[in-house]
Amino acid sequence: MSENLIIFNARIVTPIGFSARRGEEMSQLQIIENGTVEVTKGIITYVGENRGEDRDGYYQNYWHYNARGHCLLPGFVDSHTHFVFGGERSEEFSWRLKGESYMSIMERGGGIASTVKATREMNFLRLRSAAETFLKKMSTMGVTTVEGKSGYGLDRETELLQLKIMRSLNNDEHKRVDIVSTFLGAHALPKEYKGRSDAYIDFLIHEMLPVVRANALAECCDVFCEQGVFSIEQSRRLLQAAKDQGFLLKLHADEIVSFGGAELAAELGALSADHLLHASDAGIRAMADTGVVATLLPLTAFALKEPYARGREMIDAGCAVALATDLNPGSCFSGSIPLTIALACIYMKLSVEETITALTLNGAAALQRANCIGSIEVGKQGDFVVLNSGDYHILPYYIGMNSVIMTIKGGMLYPAN
Repeated sequence: MSENLIIFNARIVTPIGFSARRGEEMSQLQIIENGTVEVTKGIITYVGENRGEDRDGYYQNYWHYNARGHCLLPGFVDSHTHFVFGGERSEEFSWRLKGESYMSIMERGGGIASTVKATREMNFLRLRSAAETFLKKMSTMGVTTVEGKSGYGLDRETELLQLKIMRSLNNDEHKRVDIVSTFLGAHALPKEYKGRSDAYIDFLIHEMLPVVRANALAECCDVFCEQGVFSIEQSRRLLQAAKDQGFLLKLHADEIVSFGGAELAAELGALSADHLLHASDAGIRAMADTGVVATLLPLTAFALKEPYARGREMIDAGCAVALATDLNPGSCFSGSIPLTIALACIYMKLSVEETITALTLNGAAALQRANCIGSIEVGKQGDFVVLNSGDYHILPYYIGMNSVIMTIKGGMLYPAN
């Protein structure tokens, strides 16, 4: 749904542009004191100084919302999640606390394989209900657009089921969050293909990609390009086939070891390379040179007790950096935007301004949506966040606590509480 809305007495804080901001550009925000934003049928039609509005309510065909000096930001874009899945893996979390690695848990039948089993056993309604619950929680933290990945089916039926659930949620008239769907059939090697990873890649190329594309179930194709999962050559073969079939490309890259995933993303012209905890200097330069968005997921590094991605160095090298939560049932069972912001500022050395750009305009660019969301500009969707303060520096200061009091989607108001 969309609405006609005028927000007035706002401190408007936004990056500006219709493409990703790189390097020093990420710290450049436009700030309008005592600002007004007009949204007509869900689209921004005015941004500027107050025009004399002085009261809340509905009149002259618009709802009026008095922001009372609080910060108005673009809606947050969580550009990497796995929010459609069955089951949970709390026991594995305890194993990790005792010293087991993510890869060792996968090798003993846990990890992604555990969630695949649980997801295959669930039906459409149960999976959809669980996923919808996550979306509502995201909305309370200011998320207005999210990317969702399949990858917990690893077979034809369940992979398509995950994508159909995302389409169903995206078509809901009362949705609070837009969904961009990504096909991640190459999330792990299913047990049915043990020892036959090349054959599984063939299955994805010849049997899955055409069906997903023909039914418009996903815009992007992703692969877990990692030592012990899918090789650089296998990832290249799958992604090139996906590109040839009209998909946009994303990669899980250089998460566990330095593996060349960032370089591959640059080679293929991917929208983004994600994780990048162990991206090489050459990979960082390649992403900067080709405009691949470096999507960093500090919650996952935090949960796995791994070194954080080199966000400061990436920005200084001229990269466009985005931030996302990586909500998933294994390595990061959290969709906390507040904690993501705090970790990015404290441990990855991003400024507050860079963090805002990373969670808005650059997140939109990582989903090829920078033309219509990610900043507060005429012609873009009326998606906003209202903070509980007139000072946006409160975002990392509220460590792990939500400073969002209102999420606005297409001009519709959704109080955080």
